[in-house]
Amino acid sequence: MPAARTKSEIMSLLRESVADVRLRSVPPLPFGVGDIDERLADGGLDGGALHEVAPAAASLSDDAAATLFVAGIAASFATAGNARVLWVVSRFDLYAPGLEQAGLPPGRVIFAEGREDKDVLALMEDALRHGGLAAVVGEIKRADMTATRRLQLAADAGKTPAILSRRWRHQGHCPLTELSAATTRWRIACAPSERLPAPGVGRPRWSVELVRQRNGNPFSLLVEACDDTGRLALPAGARDRAAPAVRATARAA
Repeated sequence: MPAARTKSEIMSLLRESVADVRLRSVPPLPFGVGDIDERLADGGLDGGALHEVAPAAASLSDDAAATLFVAGIAASFATAGNARVLWVVSRFDLYAPGLEQAGLPPGRVIFAEGREDKDVLALMEDALRHGGLAAVVGEIKRADMTATRRLQLAADAGKTPAILSRRWRHQGHCPLTELSAATTRWRIACAPSERLPAPGVGRPRWSVELVRQRNGNPFSLLVEACDDTGRLALPAGARDRAAPAVRATARAA
Protein backbone atom coordinates (compact mmCIF):
# COMPACT_ATOMS: atom_id res chain seq x y z
CA MET A 1 0.00 0.00 0.00
CA PRO A 2 1.45 3.43 -0.93
CA ALA A 3 2.24 5.76 1.92
CA ALA A 4 -0.39 8.38 2.68
CA ARG A 5 0.54 11.87 1.50
CA THR A 6 0.46 14.87 3.77
CA LYS A 7 -1.78 17.82 3.03
CA SER A 8 1.20 19.97 2.05
CA GLU A 9 2.42 17.30 -0.40
CA ILE A 10 -1.01 17.08 -1.98
CA MET A 11 -1.22 20.86 -2.33
CA SER A 12 2.26 20.93 -3.90
CA LEU A 13 1.24 18.29 -6.46
CA LEU A 14 -1.93 20.23 -7.30
CA ARG A 15 0.07 23.44 -7.83
CA GLU A 16 2.45 21.60 -10.17
CA SER A 17 -0.49 20.16 -12.10
CA VAL A 18 -2.13 23.55 -12.51
CA ALA A 19 1.19 25.08 -13.62
CA ASP A 20 1.62 22.30 -16.18
CA VAL A 21 -1.86 22.93 -17.59
CA ARG A 22 -1.12 26.65 -17.89
CA LEU A 23 2.15 25.96 -19.70
CA ARG A 24 0.38 23.69 -22.17
CA SER A 25 -2.57 25.98 -22.76
CA VAL A 26 -3.21 27.33 -26.26
CA PRO A 27 -3.99 31.03 -26.63
CA PRO A 28 -7.47 31.68 -28.06
CA LEU A 29 -7.66 32.62 -31.73
CA PRO A 30 -9.71 35.80 -32.29
CA PHE A 31 -11.97 36.27 -35.30
CA GLY A 32 -10.58 39.77 -35.77
CA VAL A 33 -14.11 41.17 -35.55
CA GLY A 34 -14.60 43.13 -32.36
CA ASP A 35 -18.33 42.50 -32.05
CA ILE A 36 -17.66 38.75 -32.05
CA ASP A 37 -14.45 38.60 -30.01
CA GLU A 38 -15.84 40.89 -27.32
CA ARG A 39 -18.78 38.53 -26.83
CA LEU A 40 -16.65 35.38 -26.61
CA ALA A 41 -15.70 34.38 -23.07
CA ASP A 42 -12.05 33.80 -24.09
CA GLY A 43 -11.83 36.63 -26.60
CA GLY A 44 -11.57 34.06 -29.39
CA LEU A 45 -11.81 30.34 -30.09
CA ASP A 46 -10.00 27.97 -27.73
CA GLY A 47 -7.26 26.23 -29.73
CA GLY A 48 -7.40 23.11 -27.56
CA ALA A 49 -11.12 22.47 -27.51
CA LEU A 50 -14.09 21.16 -29.48
CA HIS A 51 -16.30 23.54 -31.46
CA GLU A 52 -19.49 22.64 -33.34
CA VAL A 53 -21.09 24.25 -36.38
CA ALA A 54 -24.43 23.41 -38.00
CA PRO A 55 -26.57 24.93 -40.76
CA ALA A 56 -29.72 26.63 -39.51
CA ALA A 57 -31.94 24.69 -41.93
CA ALA A 58 -31.76 21.56 -44.06
CA SER A 59 -31.04 23.51 -47.23
CA LEU A 60 -28.11 23.47 -49.63
CA SER A 61 -27.53 27.19 -49.14
CA ASP A 62 -27.31 27.02 -45.33
CA ASP A 63 -25.23 23.85 -45.55
CA ALA A 64 -22.77 25.60 -47.86
CA ALA A 65 -22.63 28.65 -45.58
CA ALA A 66 -21.88 26.47 -42.53
CA THR A 67 -19.15 24.62 -44.45
CA LEU A 68 -17.49 27.88 -45.51
CA PHE A 69 -17.75 29.21 -41.94
CA VAL A 70 -15.87 26.10 -40.79
CA ALA A 71 -13.33 26.56 -43.59
CA GLY A 72 -12.69 30.14 -42.49
CA ILE A 73 -12.05 29.06 -38.90
CA ALA A 74 -9.75 26.25 -40.04
CA ALA A 75 -7.90 28.63 -42.36
CA SER A 76 -7.27 31.05 -39.48
CA PHE A 77 -5.84 28.28 -37.31
CA ALA A 78 -3.72 27.04 -40.23
CA THR A 79 -2.31 30.51 -40.84
CA ALA A 80 -1.58 31.07 -37.15
CA GLY A 81 0.14 27.69 -36.73
CA ASN A 82 1.67 27.36 -40.21
CA ALA A 83 0.38 23.79 -40.43
CA ARG A 84 -2.17 21.79 -42.37
CA VAL A 85 -5.77 20.92 -41.59
CA LEU A 86 -7.24 17.42 -41.58
CA TRP A 87 -10.80 17.34 -42.96
CA VAL A 88 -12.65 14.03 -42.46
CA VAL A 89 -15.90 13.29 -44.30
CA SER A 90 -18.28 10.36 -44.72
CA ARG A 91 -19.21 11.48 -48.23
CA PHE A 92 -16.84 13.43 -50.38
CA ASP A 93 -18.91 16.36 -51.60
CA LEU A 94 -16.60 19.23 -50.72
CA TYR A 95 -15.94 21.85 -53.40
CA ALA A 96 -12.24 22.68 -53.29
CA PRO A 97 -12.45 26.06 -55.12
CA GLY A 98 -15.08 27.14 -52.58
CA LEU A 99 -12.81 26.22 -49.67
CA GLU A 100 -9.97 28.15 -51.30
CA GLN A 101 -12.17 31.24 -51.59
CA ALA A 102 -12.65 30.98 -47.81
CA GLY A 103 -8.89 30.94 -47.24
CA LEU A 104 -8.21 27.20 -47.29
CA PRO A 105 -6.27 26.21 -50.45
CA PRO A 106 -5.77 22.51 -51.33
CA GLY A 107 -2.14 22.58 -50.21
CA ARG A 108 -3.26 23.34 -46.64
CA VAL A 109 -5.76 20.47 -46.38
CA ILE A 110 -5.45 16.71 -45.91
CA PHE A 111 -8.71 14.99 -46.82
CA ALA A 112 -9.79 11.66 -45.31
CA GLU A 113 -12.96 9.65 -45.71
CA GLY A 114 -14.71 7.42 -43.18
CA ARG A 115 -17.49 5.04 -44.11
CA GLU A 116 -19.72 5.96 -41.14
CA ASP A 117 -19.94 8.61 -38.43
CA LYS A 118 -18.09 6.36 -35.97
CA ASP A 119 -15.18 6.07 -38.42
CA VAL A 120 -15.04 9.85 -38.84
CA LEU A 121 -15.01 10.34 -35.07
CA ALA A 122 -12.25 7.75 -34.59
CA LEU A 123 -10.06 9.37 -37.25
CA MET A 124 -10.60 12.78 -35.66
CA GLU A 125 -9.67 11.53 -32.20
CA ASP A 126 -6.42 9.93 -33.39
CA ALA A 127 -5.45 13.04 -35.36
CA LEU A 128 -6.19 15.37 -32.45
CA ARG A 129 -3.99 13.40 -30.07
CA HIS A 130 -1.15 13.51 -32.61
CA GLY A 131 -0.86 17.25 -32.03
CA GLY A 132 0.85 18.13 -35.33
CA LEU A 133 -2.09 19.66 -37.19
CA ALA A 134 -3.48 23.17 -37.29
CA ALA A 135 -7.04 21.88 -36.84
CA VAL A 136 -9.11 18.74 -37.30
CA VAL A 137 -12.51 19.01 -38.99
CA GLY A 138 -15.07 16.23 -39.16
CA GLU A 139 -18.49 16.07 -40.84
CA ILE A 140 -21.04 13.88 -39.10
CA LYS A 141 -24.78 13.50 -38.67
CA ARG A 142 -24.81 12.08 -35.17
CA ALA A 143 -22.46 12.26 -32.17
CA ASP A 144 -23.62 11.66 -28.59
CA MET A 145 -22.25 13.18 -25.40
CA THR A 146 -19.70 10.39 -24.98
CA ALA A 147 -18.30 10.90 -28.48
CA THR A 148 -18.04 14.69 -28.09
CA ARG A 149 -16.47 14.30 -24.66
CA ARG A 150 -13.80 12.07 -26.19
CA LEU A 151 -13.11 14.69 -28.87
CA GLN A 152 -12.90 17.42 -26.26
CA LEU A 153 -10.37 15.42 -24.24
CA ALA A 154 -8.37 14.57 -27.38
CA ALA A 155 -8.33 18.23 -28.47
CA ASP A 156 -7.06 19.24 -25.04
CA ALA A 157 -4.43 16.48 -25.00
CA GLY A 158 -3.08 17.39 -28.45
CA LYS A 159 -3.62 21.14 -28.06
CA THR A 160 -5.37 21.08 -31.41
CA PRO A 161 -8.79 22.60 -32.20
CA ALA A 162 -11.53 20.16 -33.19
CA ILE A 163 -14.36 21.45 -35.38
CA LEU A 164 -17.38 19.20 -35.72
CA SER A 165 -19.58 20.05 -38.69
CA ARG A 166 -23.00 18.63 -37.86
CA ARG A 167 -25.26 17.88 -40.82
CA TRP A 168 -29.03 17.48 -40.81
CA ARG A 169 -30.21 13.85 -40.76
CA HIS A 170 -33.70 14.73 -41.97
CA GLN A 171 -36.07 17.67 -42.24
CA GLY A 172 -37.32 18.80 -38.83
CA HIS A 173 -34.28 17.56 -36.90
CA CYS A 174 -31.92 20.32 -35.80
CA PRO A 175 -28.41 18.90 -35.24
CA LEU A 176 -27.78 21.10 -32.22
CA THR A 177 -30.63 19.60 -30.18
CA GLU A 178 -28.33 16.76 -29.10
CA LEU A 179 -26.28 17.17 -25.92
CA SER A 180 -22.62 17.92 -26.48
CA ALA A 181 -19.38 18.64 -24.62
CA ALA A 182 -18.38 21.30 -27.18
CA THR A 183 -16.98 24.57 -25.89
CA THR A 184 -18.90 26.57 -28.51
CA ARG A 185 -21.86 25.67 -30.73
CA TRP A 186 -22.63 27.78 -33.82
CA ARG A 187 -25.64 27.93 -36.15
CA ILE A 188 -25.23 29.49 -39.59
CA ALA A 189 -27.85 30.70 -42.07
CA CYS A 190 -27.70 32.63 -45.33
CA ALA A 191 -28.88 36.24 -45.28
CA PRO A 192 -29.69 38.68 -48.11
CA SER A 193 -26.70 40.50 -49.58
CA GLU A 194 -26.50 44.27 -49.72
CA ARG A 195 -28.13 45.84 -52.76
CA LEU A 196 -25.60 46.99 -55.35
CA PRO A 197 -25.92 50.18 -57.41
CA ALA A 198 -25.50 48.05 -60.55
CA PRO A 199 -26.64 44.52 -61.46
CA GLY A 200 -24.42 41.90 -59.84
CA VAL A 201 -23.85 39.74 -56.78
CA GLY A 202 -22.57 41.34 -53.60
CA ARG A 203 -20.48 39.73 -50.88
CA PRO A 204 -22.53 36.94 -49.25
CA ARG A 205 -23.93 37.55 -45.79
CA TRP A 206 -24.63 35.10 -43.01
CA SER A 207 -26.67 35.07 -39.86
CA VAL A 208 -24.16 33.76 -37.32
CA GLU A 209 -25.63 32.57 -34.03
CA LEU A 210 -23.57 31.34 -31.11
CA VAL A 211 -26.12 29.01 -29.54
CA ARG A 212 -24.01 28.12 -26.53
CA GLN A 213 -20.56 28.85 -25.16
CA ARG A 214 -18.83 27.74 -21.99
CA ASN A 215 -18.64 30.56 -19.43
CA GLY A 216 -20.41 33.00 -21.74
CA ASN A 217 -23.73 34.09 -23.19
CA PRO A 218 -25.24 33.27 -26.59
CA PHE A 219 -25.53 35.95 -29.25
CA SER A 220 -26.30 36.45 -32.93
CA LEU A 221 -24.90 38.79 -35.56
CA LEU A 222 -25.24 39.55 -39.23
CA VAL A 223 -21.82 39.24 -40.88
CA GLU A 224 -20.26 39.29 -44.31
CA ALA A 225 -18.95 35.90 -45.39
CA CYS A 226 -15.30 34.82 -45.22
CA ASP A 227 -12.90 36.45 -47.65
CA ASP A 228 -9.94 34.65 -49.25
CA THR A 229 -8.04 34.80 -45.95
CA GLY A 230 -10.86 33.28 -43.91
CA ARG A 231 -11.80 36.61 -42.30
CA LEU A 232 -15.37 37.66 -41.56
CA ALA A 233 -16.50 41.29 -41.57
CA LEU A 234 -19.39 43.34 -40.28
CA PRO A 235 -21.66 44.99 -42.85
CA ALA A 236 -21.35 48.75 -42.96
CA GLY A 237 -23.51 50.29 -40.24
CA ALA A 238 -24.30 46.90 -38.71
CA ARG A 239 -22.38 47.33 -35.46
CA ASP A 240 -24.39 45.99 -32.51
CA ARG A 241 -27.21 44.93 -34.81
CA ALA A 242 -28.56 41.49 -33.95
CA ALA A 243 -29.06 39.01 -36.73
CA PRO A 244 -32.64 38.37 -37.86
CA ALA A 245 -34.42 35.45 -36.24
CA VAL A 246 -33.69 32.13 -37.90
CA ARG A 247 -36.43 29.92 -39.27
CA ALA A 248 -38.79 28.34 -36.78
CA THR A 249 -37.54 24.83 -37.64
CA ALA A 250 -34.07 25.74 -36.36
CA ARG A 251 -34.78 27.64 -33.16
CA ALA A 252 -34.44 24.79 -30.70
CA ALA A 253 -30.89 24.07 -29.51
